[in-house]
Amino acid sequence: MNETAERADGALTRTKSVYERLKLDILSARLEPGRKLQLRFLMEQYGAGQTPLREALNRLTSEDLVEGREQRGFYVKPISLHELKELTKTRVWVESTALRESMANATPQWEEALLIAHHRLDRAPRSLDPLRFEDNPEWERHHRHFHAVLIGNCGSKPLTAFCSQLADRLYRYRSMSIRKAFRVRKVSDEHAQILKAVIDRRDEDAVALLRRHYERTAEIIETDLGSA
Repeated sequence: MNETAERADGALTRTKSVYERLKLDILSARLEPGRKLQLRFLMEQYGAGQTPLREALNRLTSEDLVEGREQRGFYVKPISLHELKELTKTRVWVESTALRESMANATPQWEEALLIAHHRLDRAPRSLDPLRFEDNPEWERHHRHFHAVLIGNCGSKPLTAFCSQLADRLYRYRSMSIRKAFRVRKVSDEHAQILKAVIDRRDEDAVALLRRHYERTAEIIETDLGSA
């Protein structure tokens, strides 16, 4: 590899790293909704130059997580109850289709992968502290993987990619109400019920359980945001 190609690869790697770190901080609400993303602050916070930061911000803008305002710079996209309802409704629509297709295409390998994904999720504690809520990143990774496997047998990469983008945008909302949800909800039971319906080939039950799973999340978030 020549020197020019090495520099280009290095620039791409830096941009990807900044993008991933920025995205994680936005999704987890460490960079709170509505916050102005000043370049000087971002350069210090992420140890990056203006070019990779601008490229990362432009990419996050295309994913609807950041807003670029003319003559005013970049901002973390604000949240709203309207967007929460819209995203939840859309996620229910598309994942219902993806789940039906996954079940129609069911194979022993897919079922095994789903059982393993659920087992790992079920074994991971939701909170690192049993007495007070402390978010467990491992649980979140297993949670995301379980839902991805659930619909990943649908045979459509564009559909699963869109589902992943919706999951990202909704995770911002979950991050802000996660402590309340932890106190009032047994989400592990919901996952187990969805899994059993899928393994038993009860298509409509599985879709209804998945839909209610997402609607419960939205209801808790909506109550929490409304009271705030």
